[in-house]
Amino acid sequence: MLRALVGPTASGKTDAGIALATRLGTEIASVDSMLVYRGMDVGTAKPTPEQRRGIPHHLLDLAEPSERFTVAGYQRAAHDLLETVPDPLLVGGSGLYFRAVVDRLRFPPEDPVVRASLEAEADALGADELYARLAAADPVAAGRIDPSNVRRTIRALEVSAITGAPFSDFAAAWDVYDPARVRVAGVRLASPTLDVRIRARVATMLGAGWLDEIRGLVERGFGAWLTASQAIGYAELAEHLDGRLALDEAMERTVKRTKELARRQMAWFRRDPRVRWFDAGDNGAVGVVDDVAAFLEAG
Repeated sequence: MLRALVGPTASGKTDAGIALATRLGTEIASVDSMLVYRGMDVGTAKPTPEQRRGIPHHLLDLAEPSERFTVAGYQRAAHDLLETVPDPLLVGGSGLYFRAVVDRLRFPPEDPVVRASLEAEADALGADELYARLAAADPVAAGRIDPSNVRRTIRALEVSAITGAPFSDFAAAWDVYDPARVRVAGVRLASPTLDVRIRARVATMLGAGWLDEIRGLVERGFGAWLTASQAIGYAELAEHLDGRLALDEAMERTVKRTKELARRQMAWFRRDPRVRWFDAGDNGAVGVVDDVAAFLEAG
């Protein structure tokens, strides 16, 4: 059975994970969608080289920033890791990546040509027409998709066109939470406490050379990708370096987007009945390490 520590961004999982891995005598596998990118260290709060020397960390630095990296690719890397490190402590806040490791999820293939064709149809015919086609072909999938969500409608039709199978066939496993697969501790903080920690962490990262990191990425040719990316803080600070956004505004937007991310992360993990929650205070996850360790060791 795998063991895991999950929770929202800025909750202190990195330090707590290292303390837990030391007690458990194991290594750490990251379940974070942004830590896979090389050169994005400061702004993702990636474990430092010093921290990694103490406890080996895996599933970091798997791709270049502008490389298209999918959760299916991450899943393959994770399963390869488990062949050699069968019991790492999973640590992170990306619910999709977490489930990609611990559950039997299948991620259907993609086809840019098929997707582009469906996007053109959506532009020409409208979202309602495309959704009606999905509802007729795969009513189960349609019932789980908001009719106004064109992106998800297109994805469902794309998968069906590529595989010849309904998109809902791939989604069936998402409702299965096998308790025998993982023993998972979740850390949660009161919203005001987490908000303070988020703001403090953003300021700390700025003082730790975040702007220099982004400047280096721009010089390596990743500028256009950064300004168009969903990487919180990187897009905002790249705009600042380009003279299009004041630093104060860039930081405020970063704080706001980070708070929104934390809420989405918690919403995802609350759906998983396997998570045993531990309430942390101002010190974050490190303050509940003893209780979490006792829980994980009991599994």
